[in-house]
Amino acid sequence: MTPTTLFYIIIAIIIIDFLIDKYISFLNAKHFNDKIPIELSDVYNEDEYYKSQAYKKENYKFSLYTSSFTILLTLAFFWFKGFSWIDKIARNISDNEIVISLLFFGIIMIGSDIISTPFSYYQNFVIEEKFGFNKSTKKLFLIDKIKGWFLTIILGGGILALIVWFYQQTGTYFWIYTWIFIALFSVFMTLFYSSIIVPMFNKQTPLESGELRTAIENFAEKVGFNLDKIFVIDGSKRSTKANAYFSGFGAKKRIVLYDTLINDLEIDEIVAVLAHEVGHYQKKHVFINMLISILLTGFTLYILSLLIGNSILSEALSVNQPSFHIGLIAFGVLYSPISEITGILMNYISRKFEYQADDYAKEKFNAEALISSLKKLSKNSLSNLTPHKVAVFMHYSHPTLRERILNLMK
Repeated sequence: MTPTTLFYIIIAIIIIDFLIDKYISFLNAKHFNDKIPIELSDVYNEDEYYKSQAYKKENYKFSLYTSSFTILLTLAFFWFKGFSWIDKIARNISDNEIVISLLFFGIIMIGSDIISTPFSYYQNFVIEEKFGFNKSTKKLFLIDKIKGWFLTIILGGGILALIVWFYQQTGTYFWIYTWIFIALFSVFMTLFYSSIIVPMFNKQTPLESGELRTAIENFAEKVGFNLDKIFVIDGSKRSTKANAYFSGFGAKKRIVLYDTLINDLEIDEIVAVLAHEVGHYQKKHVFINMLISILLTGFTLYILSLLIGNSILSEALSVNQPSFHIGLIAFGVLYSPISEITGILMNYISRKFEYQADDYAKEKFNAEALISSLKKLSKNSLSNLTPHKVAVFMHYSHPTLRERILNLMK
C-alpha cells in the first residue's frame, strides 16, 4: 500500500464516521416529538415536556454546527499537511524524540483547546443557562480550564513520555511494558481517583449524622455491606443536575452523592439510588469493567506495536521521518472502526450491568422508590424519554428510562 492510498483511507474513515454519527443523531431527533410512553406519562406535565423538547432540539442543532465545523477543520488540517508542519516546529526546538513528541501533542492540545473553548463556553453559559442548569461562574469556568491543563500536562505528558521511552528502549515490545504500566495506573486511579483528582475540582464532605445517614447505614447493615465512607460532593456549584457514583474497591470503596441529588429526592429514593450503586459493587461490576478495559487496552497496544514501525504511517501524513507520535495519529484514525465496535460492546455490557444493579436494588430495598427516583432525575435533567433504538444501541451506556421501569415492574 502506498502512503497516498493510506492517506485517502484515513480521510474516508473520518468522513464515514462523521456521516454515520450524524445519521444516528438525525434518527434520534425525529423522535423528539413522539408521544410519551404510558409508563412515563407522569414524568412531565405539558409545559415541562415542551421545555424538554426545546432543550433536546437546541442541543441537537448546536451539536450539528459544532461537529460540522470540527470535521471541516480536521479534514483541512489533514489535507494541508498540518501534522507535518507541527512536526517541523517541534524538531526545530529539540532533537530529543521524547521532547519532540511532547511538543507535538502539546501544540495540538493548545490549538484544539483554543478552538473548542468558545463552544464549551456557549454550551454552559448560553444553552445550559437558558434552561436553568448552569450554576458555574466565568471565574470557575476559567479555573477548571487551568486545572484541566495542569492535569493534562502532568499526567498526560508524563504517561506519553514514558510510553515513548518504552518504545525507544524495547522497540515493538514496548506494548507489553506500556500495558503493564497502564494496568497498574488504572488500578491506582480506581482506588484513589475520588481522593486525589476529585478534590481538585470539588469539595467532598462526609455525610452528616441524621435521618439520611441512618437510613443508609441501616440498609448497608441489612445487606451485610461494610460502608463507612459516604461523601457529599458540591455538584451544585456547576449544575443543577444530580448524580451519584461508586468508586474504588476493598478498603478504598466509597459512595459519593451529589448535593443536588440530596436536595431533589426523598430519603427512601436516595437509599434506592444508593442500593443500585451498592448492587454494582456486589455484582463486581467495578472490577469487571476495569478488567475489560485493561484487556482492551492490551489488545489495542498490541495492534499498535504491529504497525507503529511502518514508515507508511508517517509518510501518509506527509512526514518523511518516521516517528512514534506521527504513527500514533495515523493509527488512531485507522483503529477507530475497531474502537467503535468495542465501544458498542462495552455499552451493551454496561446496560446489562445497569439492569443487574436495578434488580439488586429491587430485591434488597424497594422497586417503587427506585422508579420514583429515576423519574425525578430524568425530569430534572430534561432527559430524552423517546430515543431511537439505533442511538440506544450505539451510544447508550444505560437502558432507557422506560426499559428500566418495565424491568423493575416485573
